Amino acid sequence: MPVPDSLRPSTETLANGLRVTLRHASGLKRSAAVLRVAAGSHDAPLAWPGMAHFLEHLFFLGTERFPTGEHLMAYVQRHGGQVNARTSERTTDFFIELPPAAFAGGLDRLQDMLAHPSLDEADQLREREVLQAEFIAWSQDAAAQRQVALLEDLSTLHPLRGFHAGNRDSLAVSQPEFQTALQDFYRRFYHSGQMTLSLAGPQSLGELNALAESFGNDLPAGDMAARQSPPSLMESSETSYQQVNDRCFDLLFAFEDLPSASPQALDFLCTWLNTGKPGGLLATLRQRGLADSLKATPLYEFAGQALLHIELKLDEPQRRNEIQPLLHDWLGFFTAQDDWASLRKELTAQLHCRQETGSALQLARSDSEGRDAPLSENDLLRLREILRQLQPAAHTTEAWQLPAPNPFLQTAAEPPRAGLIRGQTSAHRGLRTFAQDRSRGRRERSPMQFSQALADNPREGAVYLRWRLAAQAPHALQSRLERHLQALREEARHAGVDATVETSGNQILLKLVGLQAPMPLVLEHVLTKLGEPLPNAVDEAPLMPIRHLLRALTDQCRLSSRSETVPQPHSDQSLWATAEWDGLAIGLSETTQSAMGPALARVPGIAGQPVEPTPRLAQLLWRSLPTQGDEEAVLLFCPTPTQALSDEAAWRLLAQLCQTPFYQRLRVELQLGYAVFSGLRQIDGQTGLLFGVQSPSASAAELITHMEQFLEALPELIRQIDDSTLIDQQRILASQFHSDTLSCAQAAELLWQGKLAGRPSDYLQQLCDGIVGLNREQLLDAARRLNDVEGGRYCLSNGACPGEHWQVPE
Repeated sequence: MPVPDSLRPSTETLANGLRVTLRHASGLKRSAAVLRVAAGSHDAPLAWPGMAHFLEHLFFLGTERFPTGEHLMAYVQRHGGQVNARTSERTTDFFIELPPAAFAGGLDRLQDMLAHPSLDEADQLREREVLQAEFIAWSQDAAAQRQVALLEDLSTLHPLRGFHAGNRDSLAVSQPEFQTALQDFYRRFYHSGQMTLSLAGPQSLGELNALAESFGNDLPAGDMAARQSPPSLMESSETSYQQVNDRCFDLLFAFEDLPSASPQALDFLCTWLNTGKPGGLLATLRQRGLADSLKATPLYEFAGQALLHIELKLDEPQRRNEIQPLLHDWLGFFTAQDDWASLRKELTAQLHCRQETGSALQLARSDSEGRDAPLSENDLLRLREILRQLQPAAHTTEAWQLPAPNPFLQTAAEPPRAGLIRGQTSAHRGLRTFAQDRSRGRRERSPMQFSQALADNPREGAVYLRWRLAAQAPHALQSRLERHLQALREEARHAGVDATVETSGNQILLKLVGLQAPMPLVLEHVLTKLGEPLPNAVDEAPLMPIRHLLRALTDQCRLSSRSETVPQPHSDQSLWATAEWDGLAIGLSETTQSAMGPALARVPGIAGQPVEPTPRLAQLLWRSLPTQGDEEAVLLFCPTPTQALSDEAAWRLLAQLCQTPFYQRLRVELQLGYAVFSGLRQIDGQTGLLFGVQSPSASAAELITHMEQFLEALPELIRQIDDSTLIDQQRILASQFHSDTLSCAQAAELLWQGKLAGRPSDYLQQLCDGIVGLNREQLLDAARRLNDVEGGRYCLSNGACPGEHWQVPE
């Protein structure tokens, strides 16, 4: 992954006014672009709320040069990339990430859709229904409505209090006045003077600059549009307010007339407000039984204004009046620091780690937003003014301390020396290093397997640890583990290691992905934390139906393959005593393997033996799961008929060919809803096609009927693809599994799933060969077997089972 030349990207302004940031990172596997337009929902005409968001949607409907099937979304999906857009209060962002060889084609399509949108009225009417569906889902989403309620005490004149989502009533497509306003909005804001293009990739700065200039050549030119400053955030002289809802305590602070600077100033304050380390505000609130958690977040920044939200979960709501004096006392302590030198030094170390491990898209986004950079002098001026308006205590009364340094950052740049094991003593005399095991030829059977698939990337690696429990995981174990490990995971992330824990059924999976150097110490700390008592569960905000189903999918599929009933554990800690563990380490150097030895020797549980993949019965199972809201959603998972690698190759190509037509049919043509997707999913090594839809109008029975009709038409779709296009699709898909195109995280997940499926060590190469070697007859045979349900089908929905051929498990 990237070793950046500097913390800041190269910047310039092209002759036509397009501002450009360029970041060359030779270790990146992909290239990314973020185009930021200085116009958002607050810039739309008051008469037509939602126009900015609506226009963002319209850009993706294709152009004369790149119609449906060749437009940006189809192109990016075909090349296994990412594409998205987001309309905020004062900006609209467009994101793409692609393999370097396909990047120019993606930029060409992004530029064309912005410079030459069709804005056809019939397309507008269809897309307005998508926004209507989004609006309905938004109005039923508890988190979204809570966000609206948070702003109720702001001035009614401020656009933050307005409606900006857009729906059928606010977007009068058929009225000439609306069309005139839409064209005016487009011409005013969508030109080079309003745009910033951020590129990141392995290309040289010269190549990136040439791509940026080519992108800007056909854009309409113009000067930066003047935008009127908004009215004051508050109607009164007050600059803050509070809201209380059960155990949730919200504090909001409004700022005016702040000096111009990057968003980094307020982010810096939030970083240290949020820390739970001893001597800080959160630690003190917990110690005194006042609050269980604190989360400080910037909600808004524009034209010298800002809004800061501090959310607290209260232990004793009746004592909430004790919190604000402590907050202002801590602010007084923080304000008195001399330029925060030690904290700025740690932030710079974090930035280095983020840039070493960040994906192309993450780097391009951070450059576009101006957030990932050391604090400038202007940032310090803005920070001091923010603190002044927060009215910190003039004289502190508490014994506050700055947070202790992140222990993982101390090792992030200095891997342990080869041959040494951290913490080894005479008690470890019998413990050989993994390097010694190999050199002496004594590779005994171990529950931890080692893969050198990423050996060409000595800085990054991955460790997967799985526990198969003898008992069913306790209720809410996932959220309790996440809460227990939250602070540790945050410090690990700052040091370049992404640490996640997943629980499902009777399994717990720990993943460490990122820089190798701090990984042994991170694993040691995680295992120590797992031996401690877990906190109680906390209530989580309900998810929209389709997301709720996606979170539950793995667990529900495991239920489908489990024959015996797994008992409940006696206690949390009894989980580990009888659990069998195994794991996979990917791309670790001998130095890192040696340093990880003591931690692996302390893994709780019993060393497990290799487990054969569990065959699934070819059943048609329907599981109903209650969710929040009135909209019905369906997930359909279609596994391969066998575990053969040839079946996986065929299913992956089917998934590639289905993605755009499925979206086109169910979202664009049938207008079923805005949450429509398809792709390939692997669960415990089982490969399957996954289709998902959430609809504000159709029932679950209707949705599954549309899905089945699409699958029935799949053979004809394959027959209509000409030979050259099919071969090209196979080549593009196969290239996505080459080691020189996979990120560390992507390769790790593929190899882990390969281990669970019993794949050979050269799994990825065999998969590439299998995809390229498919012919049309084999692909048609795979589509037939899919429709004959040889591998079974598993449907998860919040709607009732339609009966007929579906079985409902007891």
